[in-house]
Amino acid sequence: MSTPLVEHRLDPAPGTVTDVFSAALPPVLRVDPGDSVTVRSLDASGHLERQRTPGERRPLMIDDRRGHCLAGPIEVRGARPGMALAVRLDALRPDAWGWTVAGGRDTPLNRRLGLVGDDVTWLLWELDADRLTGTDQFGHTVRLAPFLGVIGMPPPEPGEHSTVPPRVLGGGNIDCRELVAGATLFLPVTVDGAMLCVGDGHAAQGDGEVSGTAIECGMTTRLTIDLVPVPPLATAHALTPAGRVTFGFDPDLNEASAQALDAMVDWMALDLGLPRPAALALASATVHLRVTQVANRTWGVHALLPAEAITAGTVAGGTVAGGTVAGGTVAGA
Repeated sequence: MSTPLVEHRLDPAPGTVTDVFSAALPPVLRVDPGDSVTVRSLDASGHLERQRTPGERRPLMIDDRRGHCLAGPIEVRGARPGMALAVRLDALRPDAWGWTVAGGRDTPLNRRLGLVGDDVTWLLWELDADRLTGTDQFGHTVRLAPFLGVIGMPPPEPGEHSTVPPRVLGGGNIDCRELVAGATLFLPVTVDGAMLCVGDGHAAQGDGEVSGTAIECGMTTRLTIDLVPVPPLATAHALTPAGRVTFGFDPDLNEASAQALDAMVDWMALDLGLPRPAALALASATVHLRVTQVANRTWGVHALLPAEAITAGTVAGGTVAGGTVAGGTVAGA
């Protein structure tokens, strides 16, 4: 991607947000491939005003919210199934406050930890977007690495679909902490026009999002949108500052891990000109499998091939195709 063709702006208002994915929703903005959009998104709950005390109820954009409060849908002209939508995250700036909550909800993990019921704890964060630090009400300070938890498109099936579970095709609630500024996320287009929705700003999150929430916050994101007619992979994948990333999502952790690894092995085999067994062997020495999140009704796993993890080698007397891997251009992108 190069300089954006046209700059757009999208701000939160009753007519520009959604709490479901649906191909039937009318677009709130139409863009061409190569355009950029500066999106101002509310936090996942859609708070219109900041909390003054931890957990305080404040006015929301959507009172009977069914899922995340997202900006969109954004129609991308010319997007068709079979292509990939390329979403480059140029800049992300969190709002001045955020929150994290733990316990209370009846989930398998909370039951295992003994935290189901009334034992709910809120952290209220003061966020400094210039210094990239966040400080809670107890004085704990953490480093910020802002990203959007939700970047996705509706499934092709009719009707309204939850924003909670991530999907390897249209994406959605991926919650991957590697999708910071400088990353490009590639998502298989699921419906004509893409109908992209984004939001769920996270000022900081560890791998796993173990309480079910990160530092949830409003976010101003500048992103550039493009199309890849013939993507190298048929599932979601990304180029990030940390390296190449592939994803797996499934209620079974083993299957989620296998999906992420399967896609990474395909990508390495394609780029390096290797048979899959050789790519798997090389992956065993270089690729990290990480639990992306445990919070969204399905396990998320991402495979990370760090930047500059593999330098040029030889295959059957020739130079490995692609030279240095993980920091270069995506085949076909």
